[in-house]
Amino acid sequence: MTDHIARLPDKQPTLRVMPFPPDLNQFGDVFGGWIMAQVDVAGAIPAMLRARGRVATVSVNSFSFKQPVSVGDVVSFFAEVVETGRTSIKVSVEVYAERHPAQPITVKVTEATLTYVAINQHGFKRELPVIE
Repeated sequence: MTDHIARLPDKQPTLRVMPFPPDLNQFGDVFGGWIMAQVDVAGAIPAMLRARGRVATVSVNSFSFKQPVSVGDVVSFFAEVVETGRTSIKVSVEVYAERHPAQPITVKVTEATLTYVAINQHGFKRELPVIE
């Protein structure tokens, strides 16, 4: 796979992490499941802020891996709310890897869209608060 050089979005990342050797598969790439878990965490942050409280993931609408992630990559997750319903919040997450510190490059590694639902303290759906 060839690297497609990209630029980080001009905004603050929702989450930044660096994978470690236990996060690798037998081929030396980071497990897709590790990336999926981090995407879920990153997506939940703006969903919780919009819901003003607890949320639960109800669906992964789309998930696309574009490049492998390696140990030492600094992985940045940019998440934003793209749609809301009565109780639901759809979030788009873009993931970039910054690699090769001696000759740095940035590549887009993943795109995903997830849907969360606002829940109350008992785990039942609740309506989103009105934003003024």
